[in-house]
Amino acid sequence: MSEYFVGIDSGTQSTKAVVMDGKNGAIVATASSAYSLISGLPAGAKEQHPKSWTAAMETSIHTALAKAGVSADSVKGIGISGQQHGFVPLDEAGEVIRPAKLWCDTSTASQAESLIKKLGGLKKVISLTGNGIPAGFTASKILWLKQNEPKNYARLQTVLLPHDYLNYHLTGKLSMEAGDASGTGFFDAKTRNWQEKVVSAIDSRLMEKLPAVQSASSAPAGTLTTVAAKRLGLNPGTLVSAGGGDNMMGAIGTGNTKAGVVTASLGTSGTIYAFSSRPITDPQGEVAAFCDSTGAWLPLICTMNVTVATELLKKAFGWNNDQLSREAAKVPAGADGLFLLPYFEGERVPNLPDASALFFGLNSKNFTLGHMARATMEGVAMGLNYGLERMKDLGLRPKQIRVTGGGSQNPVWRQILADVFDAEVISLATTEGAAYGGALQAKWSYALSRGERVRIQQITDKFVKLDPSTKAVPQKANAKRYRALQSFHNELSRANACAFASHAGLR
Repeated sequence: MSEYFVGIDSGTQSTKAVVMDGKNGAIVATASSAYSLISGLPAGAKEQHPKSWTAAMETSIHTALAKAGVSADSVKGIGISGQQHGFVPLDEAGEVIRPAKLWCDTSTASQAESLIKKLGGLKKVISLTGNGIPAGFTASKILWLKQNEPKNYARLQTVLLPHDYLNYHLTGKLSMEAGDASGTGFFDAKTRNWQEKVVSAIDSRLMEKLPAVQSASSAPAGTLTTVAAKRLGLNPGTLVSAGGGDNMMGAIGTGNTKAGVVTASLGTSGTIYAFSSRPITDPQGEVAAFCDSTGAWLPLICTMNVTVATELLKKAFGWNNDQLSREAAKVPAGADGLFLLPYFEGERVPNLPDASALFFGLNSKNFTLGHMARATMEGVAMGLNYGLERMKDLGLRPKQIRVTGGGSQNPVWRQILADVFDAEVISLATTEGAAYGGALQAKWSYALSRGERVRIQQITDKFVKLDPSTKAVPQKANAKRYRALQSFHNELSRANACAFASHAGLR
């Protein structure tokens, strides 16, 4: 009998479902359902109601299964990828108390700073968890609720992350897994346990509101309840794998399950992450010391502005993706001195939640739409490369950069990335990295539940395919130019307004 697995990627803008053939890994159908942020919130606040995610998940699963034409009996498992760091507060009845504050919410920066100070400074925090506490992490969001909405906080019974909530919606069980939990700010990635000192710094009673962390990411989160199965048109008891954060599932979906492979995900935000068989801690706190969703570790950097920047540019100029690419391709590397710090939503690496964007070096030669397009793409790439260089400093040795996400489909951007990274860049045969990772993890979990002895690396090596037509190799002259510009980027990104002025002659 045929076996199929459903992968879900619940993101900031939409939820996507894929149906994967369990025999050959082929994606036989996809579907997506969009939603938006809650409007009218104060500056820095980014929120969504979890009911938007559950509705979109059900719609996308229904549509994908209908397209695939597969029977309920042939669907053996579901795996969920979710946006990381969001805070879903549940009351005693398991109901959502208020909309979730998301990863891109920077309104909790003061709470993050106060937690770090209370715990004895950044170095002390890193020694406790392996990570700092940037505003994007969950910890500051919980403290924000406690300080700003005490009545809602008094109702708080359970803390969940977005993908945990979707698992709960499907299985009725409350749990977390180590990969996603390691992005909360109060989880020790080295020991895979909650860090009680950090938890208590938020609230001495918070520990009792945290669900148990699964002993292994290979174990299922549960099975479909009768109610959930009926809503999805599937069978009760269908396996739901542990799932994970979008980066952890993206790692599985891009075959980033062994040393030497690096994934660069180009979505609303940008992430670069690599497989590691040991925990890697950055004393500066810029490289996240995450667990992955396979039992290993996933050192990672995240920038908050990737397609954020290009979408704003396209909207301002009335362009589509092809027009953006054509204009950028007309301009040489370095954009004739025009430079963009794309901090439209603040920034996380470097940790600059209050930073704003800056076009630097405008003159009569480069004051064109094409130069702005090129500078935008280059600025985003250099922001990512700042993080990649930090990862190299910590001992990671990438052999290949696999790009995924919407930005990975742009050949001009791939070449810019290859030149900035000074490394081979290639896309996957499928663009559904995180959703595909969910389906692959579901297959792994299902196989283990049936007594099969299989490692996730065996599955990803067999099923994850690269697209050789997308390979971009660095051009030496461009790579040299970008190395010089990278130093300027690193300095400028940390500078204040006075320093910006002092660098006016550098371009």
